[in-house]
Amino acid sequence: MLISGLSALASRYDALLCDVWGVLHNGREAYPGVADALGNFRAKGGHVLLLSNAPRPSTALPEMFRRLGIPSDVYDGILTSGDATRTYLASRALGEACYYIGPDRDLNLFDGTGVTCVDEADAEFILATGPFDDEVEGPEDYREQFGKFAARKLPFVCANPDIVVERGTKHIYCAGALAALYEELGGEVVYFGKPHRPIYEVARGRLAEIAGAPVADARILAIGDGPMTDIMGANDAGIDALFITGGIAAADCGPAPEKPEGPRVAAVLARAGVAAVGAMPRLVW
Repeated sequence: MLISGLSALASRYDALLCDVWGVLHNGREAYPGVADALGNFRAKGGHVLLLSNAPRPSTALPEMFRRLGIPSDVYDGILTSGDATRTYLASRALGEACYYIGPDRDLNLFDGTGVTCVDEADAEFILATGPFDDEVEGPEDYREQFGKFAARKLPFVCANPDIVVERGTKHIYCAGALAALYEELGGEVVYFGKPHRPIYEVARGRLAEIAGAPVADARILAIGDGPMTDIMGANDAGIDALFITGGIAAADCGPAPEKPEGPRVAAVLARAGVAAVGAMPRLVW
């Protein structure tokens, strides 16, 4: 199962659906070799769509990638859960008055949707992109408030189904962790992003636009570090998956991020009930 690089599998695929956080970067800098891996895949005629659970519009990401050391010529496009969430907000399916939970940097998610951020008492629904302060807060900080929201039967929109991500050497909570608590308290959650099927339908359409024709599922490889998001989503969509072990599951895969052990990697995937065509510590060619 363990492979030395993407080149071991590249000839079998025409397109990549590549996760971002935990695969390309850690929130502070790009991992060594990722730009070359994507660039080499494109050089052989392949197409690369970055598929992120980032809860913000994809237009906000290229400049951030450039700063982290990921040039724009190593990928063909970006699709985020934020893109899908904005489309849903604009439909006004849950109303126009939203209680927003998340940092100010994600407020552009509401631009042009006609949805207004309001106080708790006036909310028709809740939307979370993550905790207000993800450096210090976690789900338990919201338990009392969420209990009140659930009692009011307010729908909860989760714009990032990830539970945790790496930021440098630290793990921080994402909106998925808040959504899991809300469901535990009996609330209704609407998810956008991996592993949920709608984002893969949109991704197939984007790949067809990029390639000039539909790309068969058998010729698409999903790459990700999240067993319960990237790998599960690919499995459910009928797409092969490559597991990057050095991301959020690194501690369970081996003694160090660069040293995964085959049996431990297999156990991580088995616990999640998912399968991958290969695994490697970092995305390299």
